[in-house]
Amino acid sequence: MSMKDKKIVITGVAGFIGSNMAESLVKENEVIGVDNLSWGKRDNINSLLENKNFKFVKEDVNNTESLTKIIKGTDLVVHLSANPDVRLGYGNTDIDFKENAKATYSVLEAMRISDVRELIFSSSSTVYGIPSVMPTPENYGPLKPVSHYGASKLAAEGFIFSYSSMYNFKSSIFRFANVVGRKGTHGVIYDFINKLRKNSGFLEVLGDGTQSKSYIYVDDCIDAMTFLHGKDDGLFNIGTDGRTSVLDIAKFVIDKYSPGAKIKLMGGPNGGGWPGDIKIMSLDISKAKSYGWNYKLNSDDAIRKTVDELGAKA
Repeated sequence: MSMKDKKIVITGVAGFIGSNMAESLVKENEVIGVDNLSWGKRDNINSLLENKNFKFVKEDVNNTESLTKIIKGTDLVVHLSANPDVRLGYGNTDIDFKENAKATYSVLEAMRISDVRELIFSSSSTVYGIPSVMPTPENYGPLKPVSHYGASKLAAEGFIFSYSSMYNFKSSIFRFANVVGRKGTHGVIYDFINKLRKNSGFLEVLGDGTQSKSYIYVDDCIDAMTFLHGKDDGLFNIGTDGRTSVLDIAKFVIDKYSPGAKIKLMGGPNGGGWPGDIKIMSLDISKAKSYGWNYKLNSDDAIRKTVDELGAKA
């Protein structure tokens, strides 16, 4: 479906994916960006603030009354605001519920009240838990998340499905692999670069080194959402066909920024990096491909490009 000449609300607009999405959509649409700046950075949207097609509103999406006024009269909500780091939920057990599940309910309720009926939602591969089928298709089940983050994304999906059925929403849910790219503020690449800047002699790697996951570059992720929204039943895996190991990522970063640095494996729960970490992740993206979408950068190339970008920014 076309993403042109629409009035679009983007939640989490100052975050990693949100700011990149806004830069893409503002070229041919009117964009209202919403963010409370608890995770997002104003620097990420500075280039947009002078654009006549962009308006920024500092607001918490859990403020349903205020959000209803912001959304009213628009065509589409792109709901990207969330707790950005899976690991945080281990020590702060309510953060994912508040910022993922409850926030999504608030967005849906604001849409219902303001009579806006089209939604794009960023879900996650973490809803699958540790699947027995890999690459994992959209119809895999039962879904048993192993992190609060995955549980909260699955809860959010449930509310989206129910609102779509009861109030005739046209919703598109995208279960992302690991999204990487410019403006990233967390994750393995970001962590590795900062670790090497503090100690160039060795790099600590969480887990046992056998972790291997699919990574997708942020531009490919955004292209998937804009291209596939409104198609089929509105549920798509978004990733790449291959995987990249954590040791390969460490080597890419070391080769770029600190040749000769030694890797020190730190271990972790069941060989993962932290409680709730999924060691091996690969999504079946054949459904997305069947509609004509495909990624431009494979997993390794997405990592290499991001290593260059995040290092240059740092």
